[in-house]
Amino acid sequence: MELILKRIAKRKTYTIGRLCIRETIDDEYAAGSQDCYFCDTLEPTWRDYANGAYKIKGKSAIPEGRYAVAISWSPKFRQWLPILLGGPDFNHKWQGIRIHAGNTPRDTQGCILVGANKRIGEVVDSRLWLNRLKQRIVEAKEQGEPVWLTVE
Repeated sequence: MELILKRIAKRKTYTIGRLCIRETIDDEYAAGSQDCYFCDTLEPTWRDYANGAYKIKGKSAIPEGRYAVAISWSPKFRQWLPILLGGPDFNHKWQGIRIHAGNTPRDTQGCILVGANKRIGEVVDSRLWLNRLKQRIVEAKEQGEPVWLTVE
């Protein structure tokens, strides 16, 4: 399963995105893949790392790229949550980046929040969307599919 996060609003104190799930179509008339909008996202401030920007702990969106997604136990949140895995450099600098519930930029601390962007700079119904996303990830993993997140 491929999750695609397209950042659509890069503001001074937050970043809004659209999370899509790339669906594989296994039909003789329409084989291939299609992106399907799933929900909105909220992250901290986007920074242009390619042009010299630097990470500020808890206040920076992760760099663009492709990350493996696993579900692991979060002692902080006391629940099973999706976590992003990258190469050694990513895992050192961005350790513990999760997808979790929350509503405002203060809730992200560097992570990706899921929900519906119905208020400027916030997401709502976050727990609902998190549970739906976790269900989709678990279903993919149970079918032996790897889960990836591409951040654009």
